Amino acid sequence: MIKVGIVGGTGYTGVELLRLLAMHPRVSLQCVTSRSESGRMVSDLYPNLRGHLDLPFTTPDLSQLSKCDVVFFATPNGVAMQSANDLLNAGVKVIDLAADFRIKDLELWSRWYGLEHACPDRVAEAVYGLPEVNREKIRSAQLVACPGCYPTAVQLGFLPLLEHGLVHTDLLIADVKSGVSGAGRQANVSTLLCEASESIKAYGVAGHRHLPEITQGLEEVSKNLIGLTFVPHLTPMIRGIHGTLYAVIKPEIKHNEQDIYEIFRERYKSEPFVDVMPLGSEPETRSVKGANTCRLAVYKPANAKTIVVLSVIDNLVKGAAGQAVQNLNLMFGLDESEGLGQVALLP
Repeated sequence: MIKVGIVGGTGYTGVELLRLLAMHPRVSLQCVTSRSESGRMVSDLYPNLRGHLDLPFTTPDLSQLSKCDVVFFATPNGVAMQSANDLLNAGVKVIDLAADFRIKDLELWSRWYGLEHACPDRVAEAVYGLPEVNREKIRSAQLVACPGCYPTAVQLGFLPLLEHGLVHTDLLIADVKSGVSGAGRQANVSTLLCEASESIKAYGVAGHRHLPEITQGLEEVSKNLIGLTFVPHLTPMIRGIHGTLYAVIKPEIKHNEQDIYEIFRERYKSEPFVDVMPLGSEPETRSVKGANTCRLAVYKPANAKTIVVLSVIDNLVKGAAGQAVQNLNLMFGLDESEGLGQVALLP
């Protein structure tokens, strides 16, 4: 059994990670930390785990965490970098669900996250945990930076177009909607029911901190500079991300909609958690609720010069905890789908 510790188990990402790991046949949960809830049973805070997890929250303790094979950080940005070095030196693998190790340019990271990096020497060795791109690197990684939810949906939608050089890389647009759980569990007026219900709004239009992460990933694939307009929106639902992605096809490319669909289908045919839907499909966020799945659909409206890709994920699963478990499986030589076979919830 893989001995697992979780730092920060009280947020929405943390409880989703607990839900998945509690049912994982190859995992033994050793400790779940929370300074604010220390001593309280995890199942008292999250009654959905009653009968599945019999552990109390504990105060973070390096000596206890060092006895684990792997430690997940389901914590706010800036936390994992404080402890990762000590854990890695102790031979513990680390999977960070926050942004501490995602961006390789430390100056850029500090500019967007407003912090000085506490563990700069480890950033270069961190593997970006998008299995559809970095699967082999993840297998041998000691430190994995799990992608953000917006970056996962956007990158998976654009990747085939960039890999085949089909579109102008300076004219990409990502119009993306997210449920309110993406804002976290902390008290925030903007996510109160009366504030978020029956309304939709754009935010971060002038600049969102997921933009450099998305750009970095797309540039690594395309080997070109990326010009991306990224506009996130808050929608009145709990879970889910829906991305409508636009790209302008190069004039020398004569592919029709069927050709582009076949490129997507071929690219993801062996990916267990990416579903390229038939032409004419319109994927819904509810179709991936609770599942570690990204559903994609591709269009070339009126056979014109614009390609439209629809991308949906559950922000807490494929956009966070599920992808983290997918990385765990790869890092420990397990079947990539182990513990991730949940069917999405409907209605």
